[in-house]
Amino acid sequence: MWIVKLGGSLGDDPVLLEWLELLVRLGGGRVAVVCGGARFADEVRRVQAHWQFNDLAAHNMAVLAMAQVAYQLHALNPGLRLAASQREIRQVLQKGQTALWLPFEMQRDQPDRMTNWDNTADSMALELACGLNAERLVLVKSCLVDHRCSLGQLGEAGVVDGHFAQLSETAAFPIEILHKHELAQMRALLLGGHRVSGHAER
Repeated sequence: MWIVKLGGSLGDDPVLLEWLELLVRLGGGRVAVVCGGARFADEVRRVQAHWQFNDLAAHNMAVLAMAQVAYQLHALNPGLRLAASQREIRQVLQKGQTALWLPFEMQRDQPDRMTNWDNTADSMALELACGLNAERLVLVKSCLVDHRCSLGQLGEAGVVDGHFAQLSETAAFPIEILHKHELAQMRALLLGGHRVSGHAER
């Protein structure tokens, strides 16, 4: 099982359709897609800054932002199968299909280490990958990615969120970070499981 997180910054980019088609065509039975919150999450940030409400509420709103993007991706490519829990993800994959995560299970009643802006969809994808005992986590970004950098360095540069590197220390699987135009690299990974361009995982 692989977790592939598509950054919210891909939301208005035509290349998004190519990613969805690739993941449906080659990811059936083993890929679960996580999406960022895109402009919906940006709106949560804006409203919180205006009204100064707590991070718990903002976190739950951001999770709903991710869910809105998931519904958008499903509408763009119905070959993706919506799944609202780890159990449902497994069921979708067992049917040979590509899962698309509705992250409602990440909502919280009380604050915890995830309910702050240092933990974005990147860390939620990592948490999901750990919970499902995934074989690989791939993050797809719009920004340029220096594959020589460690995850800690990428966190400092804002490529991944602030807690991602720390959370990844217990991950028992490889982590790839690809630029949105590295479709060929993703295709090669799905077909052969080998990295085309190197990336420091820690």
